[in-house]
Amino acid sequence: METCVVAMTDTGCTYDYPGAVRFQVNDEKIDDYVQAAGFLNQADVGIVSLQHEYGIFGGRAGAHIIELLSRLKMPLVTTLHTVLGEPTPIQHDVIRRIIDTSAKLVVMSEKGKDILRSVHDVPARKIEVIPHGVPDFPFLETHHAKAKLGFGGKMIILTFGLLSPSKGIETVIDAMPGIVKSCPNAVYVILGVTHPNLVRHQGEAYRDSLKSRARELGVEDHVVFLNQFVDQATLLDFISMCDVYVTPYLNETQTTSGTLAYSFGLGRAVVSTPYWHAKELLGAGLGILVPFRDPKAMSIEIASLLADDVRRHSMRKRAYAESRSMTWAQTAKRYLEVFAT
Repeated sequence: METCVVAMTDTGCTYDYPGAVRFQVNDEKIDDYVQAAGFLNQADVGIVSLQHEYGIFGGRAGAHIIELLSRLKMPLVTTLHTVLGEPTPIQHDVIRRIIDTSAKLVVMSEKGKDILRSVHDVPARKIEVIPHGVPDFPFLETHHAKAKLGFGGKMIILTFGLLSPSKGIETVIDAMPGIVKSCPNAVYVILGVTHPNLVRHQGEAYRDSLKSRARELGVEDHVVFLNQFVDQATLLDFISMCDVYVTPYLNETQTTSGTLAYSFGLGRAVVSTPYWHAKELLGAGLGILVPFRDPKAMSIEIASLLADDVRRHSMRKRAYAESRSMTWAQTAKRYLEVFAT
């Protein structure tokens, strides 16, 4: 099966895309969307897989993508990375038009399916639930990766991904004094660049505020900021070295978290706030859920896990075993089945 990619570019930016990218669309140029549709139609493409996320496409609520989709002559399968339970009227209208144009809709959680059914009245037969894919990576202990990355002898708590206020990093920083008191060699590693939109409007003010918070709490030596975007091999090393992975997001209405899926898939012990995807993935003892914006609960649960090797290892093994159906190869098979219909 041959594939090609139509990729988005931001206004004023250029990207060094690989050869698989055959066409680029500037997010704010309507003509680019129209030309992309013409390219796909002329290339005799058999099916189009749209990866939809808010903030990628231009126009109000990403409405520009409709200019491309409405011109396609082949079936469309749309993967919705975010499904909003309470969309604004314009968001509702745009997603409704995407739904109507799509032959199938893919979501990554049962909650996403429930919302499509209740908010958008989509028939069940049109929706497929395919979990977020994860690398097929061996179950590893932490010591080798810690030594490789310079964290030997430390107990590592990790968060990775684009830095923004919605991620709730403050909650973990506020929890660190209690964690360090119980586990003096604990280090919280925050891996990732600041979200480009935030940098564009505020520079690094948010990251600087987090660093100040750690200093004020006296834990600056136990909080490490790595302002970098790493390749997948390096990312997997970072995940492999962590003793506890934490997603302290502030908003319940998140149906998909790729960082959560990756950490779960590598067999990490996870502590998370109870947003929708986390509740679904970490149930039945596969992880630990703590209330939103509750540093004390976060501190107690992380410290408890760091102190209990047997419990932490058991949680890791159960998560790894449960995630084997989520490897990219299994995800690809599910997508191929959808495309075949």
